[in-house]
Amino acid sequence: QVQLVESGGGLAQPGGPLRPSCAASIRTSSSAPMGWFRQAPGKQRELVARIFSGGSTNYADSVKGRFTIPRDNAKKTVNLQMNSLKPEDTAVYYCNVRMGKDYWGQGTQVTGSS
Repeated sequence: QVQLVESGGGLAQPGGPLRPSCAASIRTSSSAPMGWFRQAPGKQRELVARIFSGGSTNYADSVKGRFTIPRDNAKKTVNLQMNSLKPEDTAVYYCNVRMGKDYWGQGTQVTGSS
């Protein structure tokens, strides 16, 4: 069974950084795409960033140049380095891995202050 556990959300200082982390269970394939999604109140869940086994990435236009998604295949972790946070980044952030189907973490609240 694939399990994802997030940590490291919270309230950021204005424009400050946060670095949520996601640890995947041992059954997670290191070749599976991993990513971060977010869902703000009253909105649909949306892709923030995704990284593939070869290291290629894609990002939502709204976070390009501010967020990066480092991945450690040996440790089975994927982080989300969030810089220059804005109030509109406020949402619950979910870790995701795609192995035949989508698996999700429990979510971590991120609040960008003005």
